[in-house]
Amino acid sequence: MMMKITITALVLTLIGISCVSAEPSAGPNLGRHASPDQIKRWQISVMPDGSGLPAGQGNVSQGKIIYLQKCQSCHGPDGQGASADQLAGASMKLTDEWPEKTIGTYWPFATTLFDFNRRSMPMLAPGSLSDNEVYAVTAYLLYLNDIIDEKAVMNANTLKKVRMPNRDGFINMYKDNDK
Repeated sequence: MMMKITITALVLTLIGISCVSAEPSAGPNLGRHASPDQIKRWQISVMPDGSGLPAGQGNVSQGKIIYLQKCQSCHGPDGQGASADQLAGASMKLTDEWPEKTIGTYWPFATTLFDFNRRSMPMLAPGSLSDNEVYAVTAYLLYLNDIIDEKAVMNANTLKKVRMPNRDGFINMYKDNDK
């Protein structure tokens, strides 16, 4: 029995070594390699501290126009929700029995709200909004949640300064314990 286990382990080890040292295969011929231009277009991450925010700007009134054209059909008038999530107007807090997760009650950073909208909205044409349009829609959504003033202009400098109501409501599970 011990000899059989040893031989099996040896065979598996040799197979593993040959797989590691072999040239990578061409793959299953699914899709194609991304071009450098495609990779550059996909590298659009915006971090909580605002790094990665692009040039551009938008305000609440511009954002309302874009929202009515491209967002209202899913998120309802004034972000109250429809076929997609409610974005604003929560009457219950996260600590209530029936919490409402809206931008104002849940989202920790305005910069990552920008990132999410830029990548995935509108649902039927994700990534189709210009940076100025994303700044404007983000401004409108922040306004609907009583986070910024109606006259505020959002850009790379002002957006990273927005303090979200639930910013400190998350626990960093990766933070080192000092115990």
